Amino acid sequence: MSPRSSSVGYLSRKALPIKRNDAEPLTREDVQYDLLHHIFCDPQAVFTGQTPGSSGKVNFCDLYVNALYHSSKCSKVLKDKMIETPAFAVELAKISLLTNVGRINTTMAFFPEMKTALRTYHPVPSLQKTDGNAQDAPRIKNCLKAALLPSELKSMPPSTPEEILQRARARQLPPTSVVNLVFVLANHAAPLAATHFDPPLNFLDLFLPMKISSVDRAKAFLWLMFHYLEGPDQPNPYDDDYSRQNPGKVPRLGRLSDAETAEENVDTAGEIEWGKTMSARRNHFLQRLVTSQENEKKARSGQTTPSIQRADSSSSRTRLARPPGDGAREKPYIHYMPPQRSAPLPNPLAMVIRPFTLSTAAEPQAGGSNAHSLQRSMLDHAWHVITKTNPLADSDEDPMDEYVRADYSEWPPIPYVTSNPYTVVVARRVDVIGRLRGKPPTPPPEPVPADVSGASYSANSAPDSREHRWRTVESWK
Repeated sequence: MSPRSSSVGYLSRKALPIKRNDAEPLTREDVQYDLLHHIFCDPQAVFTGQTPGSSGKVNFCDLYVNALYHSSKCSKVLKDKMIETPAFAVELAKISLLTNVGRINTTMAFFPEMKTALRTYHPVPSLQKTDGNAQDAPRIKNCLKAALLPSELKSMPPSTPEEILQRARARQLPPTSVVNLVFVLANHAAPLAATHFDPPLNFLDLFLPMKISSVDRAKAFLWLMFHYLEGPDQPNPYDDDYSRQNPGKVPRLGRLSDAETAEENVDTAGEIEWGKTMSARRNHFLQRLVTSQENEKKARSGQTTPSIQRADSSSSRTRLARPPGDGAREKPYIHYMPPQRSAPLPNPLAMVIRPFTLSTAAEPQAGGSNAHSLQRSMLDHAWHVITKTNPLADSDEDPMDEYVRADYSEWPPIPYVTSNPYTVVVARRVDVIGRLRGKPPTPPPEPVPADVSGASYSANSAPDSREHRWRTVESWK
């Protein structure tokens, strides 16, 4: 395979699918209507029938339509429509052939009420003149992939042109289904370009708009079908002088002038009008679809859930009546209600912390000094605990003196009353941790009011002003 033929196949394959916006009609030039017309209107019955129990020869139109009809993915509704309206079967076969070669990709659909955003709708006025559903490209392609010979259902069908030719030379007719042959030729368009075409053309170029006669392109396509389905050693009824003088080459492809090209694939006035009508119908359908979706969103957002009445444990609970058909009731779950705080607590880091002065002496006299005032740092107190306390004893049984309370009292700085009511101490360990973290401990507990009239602080004597209540909350679906 030459580099030139490889690049030609790549470029043709890249530009092969039809690109149109949603609701934009596919014109005769897009689908190359004249080419399809000459292919399916060819009257020569030279192909071996591929339907079970058939005998004799058929033309290409019957060969291709029968392959679609006997596909295992062809629905009963579609089969009934094909039998009821033969013209619809031919139109479906033309669209299927474009899908077969890749000219119509799987993002296209041909009915305006399509809702999915993965595909685009396109009316095809020249190929939708009968009252039938042309399906969409993915369904058509699934039908094509299942259009196999009975012998190919049990084994893999041939996947290369060489395998098909080998079977044809061995007179295993038909060597494969006509649909599979088109798939194989489309997949091997680049390596076969130099074999059957003059540069820079290949098999896929036959279905693209170009300045080559539609009659000549149709003859070249039918020549390839006969060459592979009936065998290269059989006289090809589509031969001309050029193909006879150059074995393996398709018949001559005549070039057209600009004026001659403009005369082909011309849309009629009725087709143009029908395309505009279907485009407007599609746009109107999309507008109604968007409006209905927006209304549904507003309706969902405007729905209010049943209110849930909450009561204290001492008050009676009122059970709400469940709306009919509102779903099954969930089991109630316990919801923790934190206590209500009357006022925000001050920032402890912004407070001025007094020096840690602990005293065991009695209340000082006016103008006097406390000679028995003691000061013990955190390091001194830690050493005192190590050397003076029993590590095997229960810590709850140890007496709590002023130094222990100074280390483990609550945060934020809460005044503790020692034997000296004028001496205020602060939780030293919590204060150090708060300074290292750069913020107060979280969450701060409720302040415990100091009893300035009492003699000493006791952990069990402080009243607990926090009222933590557990409430049962009903949940409804």
